[in-house]
Amino acid sequence: MAAAVPPGVAPVRAQFLTSKEEFHAFLRAGSEPGSQVGDEGEEEKKEEDEEKKEEQEEQVSSCQSKPPAKRVRAEDLGQDEENQEGAGAEEKELPERKRARGQNKSRPCMKPNHYEQSRLCPSVTQGCPGKCFYGPRCRFLHDVGEYLAGKPSDLGQRCVLFDTFGRCPYGVTCRFARAHLGDGHQNIVNAALAQQWEGKLLVRNNLSKDLQHQLRKRKFVFQKAEEYLRGLKPRGGDGKGGKATGEQEVSNCAAPQEGLGDGDSHECPVLQEQGEDPKAEALQSPSSRGDGVVPSVPTVGPLTDEDVTKLRPCEKKKLEIQGKLYLAPLTTCGNLPFRRICKRFGADVTCGEMAVCTNLLQGQSSEWALLKRHHTEDIFGVQLEGAFPDTMTKCAELLNRTIEVDFVDINVGCPIDLVYKKGGGCALMTRSNKFEQIVRGMNSVLDVPLTVKIRTGVQEKINVAHKIIPRIREWGASMVTLHGRSREQRYTRSADWEYIAECAKIASPMPLFGNGDILSYEDANRAMEMGVSGIMIARGALIKPWLFTEIKEQRHWDISSGERFDILKDFTNYGLEHWGSDTQGVEKTRKFLLEWLSFLCRYIPVGLLEHLPQRINERPPYYLGRDYLETLMASQNVDDWIRISELLLGPVPPSFTFLPKHKANSYR
Repeated sequence: MAAAVPPGVAPVRAQFLTSKEEFHAFLRAGSEPGSQVGDEGEEEKKEEDEEKKEEQEEQVSSCQSKPPAKRVRAEDLGQDEENQEGAGAEEKELPERKRARGQNKSRPCMKPNHYEQSRLCPSVTQGCPGKCFYGPRCRFLHDVGEYLAGKPSDLGQRCVLFDTFGRCPYGVTCRFARAHLGDGHQNIVNAALAQQWEGKLLVRNNLSKDLQHQLRKRKFVFQKAEEYLRGLKPRGGDGKGGKATGEQEVSNCAAPQEGLGDGDSHECPVLQEQGEDPKAEALQSPSSRGDGVVPSVPTVGPLTDEDVTKLRPCEKKKLEIQGKLYLAPLTTCGNLPFRRICKRFGADVTCGEMAVCTNLLQGQSSEWALLKRHHTEDIFGVQLEGAFPDTMTKCAELLNRTIEVDFVDINVGCPIDLVYKKGGGCALMTRSNKFEQIVRGMNSVLDVPLTVKIRTGVQEKINVAHKIIPRIREWGASMVTLHGRSREQRYTRSADWEYIAECAKIASPMPLFGNGDILSYEDANRAMEMGVSGIMIARGALIKPWLFTEIKEQRHWDISSGERFDILKDFTNYGLEHWGSDTQGVEKTRKFLLEWLSFLCRYIPVGLLEHLPQRINERPPYYLGRDYLETLMASQNVDDWIRISELLLGPVPPSFTFLPKHKANSYR
């Protein structure tokens, strides 16, 4: 008989189970050909074990401790409520009352700076050293020989950019330069191969220098957004806390176009002042506050042709994605190379990482990079985060005029404090006035469908999504995605699919996608039986990106370690294409690979499980795989993730450190 499996632990067959000590001893002792893992002395092993234990203890303590300001506030509140207990008792109780957070906020800066000291000027790389913009003030090197003297050694004999496109734009700075450098350090070009790609746009939605200049100088004209925002004049003198009015758009084409010229407007609920902590009780329907009479505000001016021919919601491009597999917008890990991997395995719809609208309006290159779209992404959207109608509406108009997307999504599900305390993410669920103004404003300036992603609510036991969804439909959204957890739950406990099913009925005829805890085709089938229009897959895709293939083929794929390693190899190649093959690009690819490996290690091979399927909230026990590589990929030790990255991208730079951005608190 199989031994009883502790609750919350995945059921792995007994012959593969092992202890923590034996697991790490096996990884240290064993090495396969080409793994570059050598034997170590006993003293070095002991020292390494002690260092790892100290690092793990520091990470655990930093994960469990609250920021100083929050800790003081909690102690003060506790002393006010329970004066009979001393401060010592309060400190003992704090660890029990704390909640696990979702991010490693105190992680060290991991950006490598060594390559900044001796970088080659881009003018030299591009073949025009005499045309350096900065001239004698340039802080970069212009002597190729001097640069090569301090350049780190090459990482391989083949350059993926040269092999794929026939030309490597990084020239001598490429970390695989020996594959395409000729006499005199001249960059070789495969003319026949390069001609095949000439004129083809592989990645779209780039930020041009001209547009960036307009945004930074505030010369970009937001004509439609300004027109909408002029209708949101506050009644109060100072504009704070008062009621705002705005034009109400007709959300159904079958409805009569009454009041087209007399400007009927909809009175929004009371504004919530910035800085207040939103409460779930504040969520009230506008129709429940009065007698249902909507006051009208007369407009000034004649009826123009522009008013008559204004694009109505039903004339927008339809978002036909019912029944399709939707890859969720994943912060940090949902980058373009990862989306290419998921597209290859069968993802139908992809979405860029959450982009902050204020950063986009400022022309920040790093934020605009989140909007880039690969040519293989046939149904692609972007997700925006913001707290106020002016910035969100302007950002929607900006993207509508400058990039190519099939839909725009509003993030109303982000649980992190940084976003929530500014009134964005989940906080919009309790700020119905701002939420309505944002949805109506963005919908009025977009020519593509507008979607919204929400959670069940803010507090764990108070679901409010069913109250919000009908109103989102009235405001003009084309689709809603519901994550079956509240903000307080983060990613802990199981998603509430029964509640998602109730909301799907309420949302009809508007499509509603469900999200949460899908890691197998059985999970996907059960989700579709709930009546949702489709499913969004998030962590399941990070743990096993071939999940899309499993769902479409209705099978469990016992994928080998070699096949999984080939997926990682493809990711690094895509990363070098996207971020570059120079030192900076290699290290950025390594960083995102390590972030992804922090999720991939949770996968348990199908052939090792006692019974199928693996559940997303079950913690993997220590087990020895069917070969060394499978065991190495099962390690949850950062050092082993770094070792895997070194197999693909060469040795890490000196004094390299890594701590994943997200914590693995999903098993609680």
